[in-house]
Amino acid sequence: MNRVIHPIEEESYRRLRARLDTSHFPPLTRAVVERVIHSAADLEYASDLVLDEGELARAHAALHGGAPVVVDVEMVGAGITRRETVCRLKDAVAGPGLTRSAHAVRLAYEQVGPGALWVIGNAPTALEELLTLDAAPALVIGLPVGFVGAVESKAALRASGLPAVSNVSEKGGSAVAAAALNALLYHPVSHSEEPS
Repeated sequence: MNRVIHPIEEESYRRLRARLDTSHFPPLTRAVVERVIHSAADLEYASDLVLDEGELARAHAALHGGAPVVVDVEMVGAGITRRETVCRLKDAVAGPGLTRSAHAVRLAYEQVGPGALWVIGNAPTALEELLTLDAAPALVIGLPVGFVGAVESKAALRASGLPAVSNVSEKGGSAVAAAALNALLYHPVSHSEEPS
């Protein structure tokens, strides 16, 4: 991807790296950690995020191979640049024991099937619903924010064994979830990863 980096972004990364040494992280982990920190101006994400380089490498290959990207809310989709996303929240309806966000996940899964990258930055119930499906995701970026259900849904994601990016605290949100996906989107593709 040919991407022109604005001087403000370059300066922001320079200042970030002056305050936090990220050089010990593997390449994709470093890219995600730095972009999430950059999006929130919150250095604590360096120790709060939970991610695995091997899972990120497989997700990176899937993303650049054309796997669909599903988001829980339009705001997450708006933050993901240079890539179409699927968001079914407008079509979803709440019902007994089912939030609109959870129903939107069901609708999105019916549309995209297995192998998608799921980016959840708003609704813990969307993440909880995804965990009940046999979605076989390429990656789940589970960074919902809030004091009710966010920590628990992210802990359940980590316990599920699915390939994931999550964090331990209540922090999260649309901007950081989109940033995590953008880090993979912007990271260069090696020749061994290019689709044949």
